[in-house]
Amino acid sequence: MQRLFKLTFLLSFLMLLGQGAWAQDSYDKAIAAFKSAGGSAAYFDSAYGYALFPTIGKGGIGIGGAHGKGRVYVGGRHVGDTTMTQLTVGLQLGGQAFSQIIFFEDQRAFREFTTGHFEFSAQATAVAITAGVSAEANTGGGVAAGASGGQNNARTSHGGYRKGMAIFTIAKGGLMYEAALGGQKFAYTPL
Repeated sequence: MQRLFKLTFLLSFLMLLGQGAWAQDSYDKAIAAFKSAGGSAAYFDSAYGYALFPTIGKGGIGIGGAHGKGRVYVGGRHVGDTTMTQLTVGLQLGGQAFSQIIFFEDQRAFREFTTGHFEFSAQATAVAITAGVSAEANTGGGVAAGASGGQNNARTSHGGYRKGMAIFTIAKGGLMYEAALGGQKFAYTPL
């Protein structure tokens, strides 16, 4: 059992380290996946802008964390860079990778996100876009498990803006069980 914990920790750590290795095509692939996923596709035409994280690595054994680098777009144009960091505490074991997009309904929501350091509370939820087997995804943890068959067959169920933002995730791989609490914190740097 202790060996399993060490292996899980090592895999989670390696996923977090690998965040910077993704090239421009990872952004293009993530946008294509969200555009072809059903419900999230309509947001590209109506949203003021969006923040895109092609890969967020998440892992934990009791205490967990997640981190990802992304870009912020307005009118389809790259206007800044962003990072997401999450710390969770609670029952959790495993590691996973996922893509995340946050749509801004209007300029007010965009300004709120880009003020420097924005934070989602533990109650902010995301619509999990299914690609293979996946369950609940949210910023505060929750009972969740997932294994992805790939982004090419992802489908959204439903969505909507909440406080001017709509969040969607696509599981990329890994397996994680968690009943944990934590929030996502974002930093923004304009170009």
